[in-house]
Amino acid sequence: FEAAVTMAAVAGEPPSPEELLPKGDVEKTKEELDEDDEEKLDETWSERLWGLMEMFPKRVRFPRAAVWIGTTSFMILVLPVVFETEKMQIEQQQQLQQQQILLGPNTGLSGRMQGALPSLPGKI
Repeated sequence: FEAAVTMAAVAGEPPSPEELLPKGDVEKTKEELDEDDEEKLDETWSERLWGLMEMFPKRVRFPRAAVWIGTTSFMILVLPVVFETEKMQIEQQQQLQQQQILLGPNTGLSGRMQGALPSLPGKI
Protein backbone atom coordinates (compact mmCIF):
# COMPACT_ATOMS: atom_id res chain seq x y z
CA PHE A 1 0.00 0.00 0.00
CA GLU A 2 2.67 2.51 1.02
CA ALA A 3 4.80 1.56 -1.97
CA ALA A 4 1.97 2.46 -4.37
CA VAL A 5 1.44 5.82 -2.67
CA THR A 6 5.15 6.68 -2.68
CA MET A 7 5.52 5.60 -6.32
CA ALA A 8 2.64 7.85 -7.35
CA ALA A 9 4.10 10.70 -5.31
CA VAL A 10 7.50 10.27 -6.99
CA ALA A 11 5.89 10.28 -10.43
CA GLY A 12 4.20 13.61 -9.57
CA GLU A 13 0.68 12.26 -9.82
CA PRO A 14 -1.76 12.37 -6.91
CA PRO A 15 -2.76 8.91 -5.68
CA SER A 16 -6.15 7.60 -6.79
CA PRO A 17 -8.90 6.95 -4.23
CA GLU A 18 -8.53 3.20 -4.82
CA GLU A 19 -4.88 3.41 -3.77
CA LEU A 20 -5.67 5.42 -0.63
CA LEU A 21 -8.50 3.24 0.68
CA PRO A 22 -7.61 -0.14 2.18
CA LYS A 23 -9.20 -3.03 0.33
CA GLY A 24 -11.17 -5.67 2.20
CA ASP A 25 -11.05 -9.34 1.34
CA VAL A 26 -14.76 -9.62 0.53
CA GLU A 27 -17.10 -6.92 -0.75
CA LYS A 28 -20.76 -7.33 0.22
CA THR A 29 -23.56 -6.86 -2.29
CA LYS A 30 -26.50 -4.53 -1.72
CA GLU A 31 -28.78 -7.45 -0.86
CA GLU A 32 -26.38 -8.75 1.77
CA LEU A 33 -26.15 -5.27 3.34
CA ASP A 34 -29.97 -5.01 3.39
CA GLU A 35 -30.20 -8.45 5.05
CA ASP A 36 -27.68 -7.35 7.70
CA ASP A 37 -29.78 -4.25 8.43
CA GLU A 38 -32.96 -6.33 8.73
CA GLU A 39 -31.29 -8.70 11.17
CA LYS A 40 -30.37 -5.79 13.43
CA LEU A 41 -34.02 -4.64 13.70
CA ASP A 42 -35.51 -7.07 16.18
CA GLU A 43 -38.17 -4.74 17.55
CA THR A 44 -41.38 -3.44 15.99
CA TRP A 45 -42.26 0.23 15.61
CA SER A 46 -44.73 0.06 18.48
CA GLU A 47 -42.06 -1.43 20.75
CA ARG A 48 -39.66 1.28 19.73
CA LEU A 49 -42.23 4.03 20.44
CA TRP A 50 -43.07 2.47 23.80
CA GLY A 51 -39.37 2.43 24.67
CA LEU A 52 -39.09 6.10 23.78
CA MET A 53 -42.05 6.88 26.03
CA GLU A 54 -40.43 5.05 28.93
CA MET A 55 -37.28 7.16 28.73
CA PHE A 56 -39.16 10.16 30.15
CA PRO A 57 -39.72 10.28 33.93
CA LYS A 58 -43.33 10.08 35.12
CA ARG A 59 -43.39 13.70 36.31
CA VAL A 60 -42.62 14.86 32.74
CA ARG A 61 -45.12 12.63 30.93
CA PHE A 62 -48.29 14.58 31.77
CA PRO A 63 -46.95 18.03 30.81
CA ARG A 64 -45.48 16.49 27.66
CA ALA A 65 -48.87 15.03 26.76
CA ALA A 66 -50.61 18.33 27.56
CA VAL A 67 -48.19 20.26 25.34
CA TRP A 68 -48.72 17.73 22.55
CA ILE A 69 -52.52 17.97 22.82
CA GLY A 70 -52.41 21.77 22.96
CA THR A 71 -50.07 22.08 20.00
CA THR A 72 -51.97 19.70 17.76
CA SER A 73 -55.32 21.26 18.73
CA PHE A 74 -53.97 24.71 17.89
CA MET A 75 -52.70 23.51 14.54
CA ILE A 76 -55.98 21.81 13.65
CA LEU A 77 -58.43 24.43 14.99
CA VAL A 78 -56.73 27.83 14.88
CA LEU A 79 -54.24 27.82 12.01
CA PRO A 80 -56.87 27.28 9.27
CA VAL A 81 -58.79 30.32 10.56
CA VAL A 82 -55.62 32.41 10.58
CA PHE A 83 -54.78 31.34 7.02
CA GLU A 84 -58.29 32.11 5.75
CA THR A 85 -58.37 35.59 7.30
CA GLU A 86 -54.94 36.31 5.83
CA LYS A 87 -56.18 35.11 2.44
CA MET A 88 -59.25 37.37 2.67
CA GLN A 89 -57.10 40.38 3.56
CA ILE A 90 -54.83 39.76 0.59
CA GLU A 91 -57.84 39.45 -1.74
CA GLN A 92 -59.24 42.75 -0.42
CA GLN A 93 -55.93 44.48 -0.98
CA GLN A 94 -55.78 43.13 -4.52
CA GLN A 95 -59.31 44.40 -5.21
CA LEU A 96 -58.38 47.87 -3.91
CA GLN A 97 -55.29 47.89 -6.10
CA GLN A 98 -57.38 46.89 -9.12
CA GLN A 99 -59.86 49.70 -8.41
CA GLN A 100 -57.04 52.19 -8.09
CA ILE A 101 -55.54 51.07 -11.37
CA LEU A 102 -58.85 51.11 -13.26
CA LEU A 103 -60.59 54.14 -11.74
CA GLY A 104 -57.76 56.34 -10.53
CA PRO A 105 -55.67 56.82 -7.42
CA ASN A 106 -58.32 58.65 -5.34
CA THR A 107 -61.00 55.94 -5.56
CA GLY A 108 -59.33 53.58 -3.12
CA LEU A 109 -59.20 56.29 -0.45
CA SER A 110 -62.66 57.76 -0.80
CA GLY A 111 -64.46 54.49 -1.46
CA ARG A 112 -66.52 56.22 -4.17
CA MET A 113 -65.93 57.39 -7.70
CA GLN A 114 -65.44 61.14 -8.01
CA GLY A 115 -67.45 61.49 -11.22
CA ALA A 116 -70.23 59.09 -10.29
CA LEU A 117 -73.86 60.06 -10.37
CA PRO A 118 -75.11 61.66 -7.17
CA SER A 119 -77.42 59.56 -5.04
CA LEU A 120 -81.10 60.27 -5.40
CA PRO A 121 -82.67 62.33 -2.63
CA GLY A 122 -84.81 60.35 -0.24
CA LYS A 123 -83.09 57.05 -0.89
CA ILE A 124 -80.34 55.67 1.24
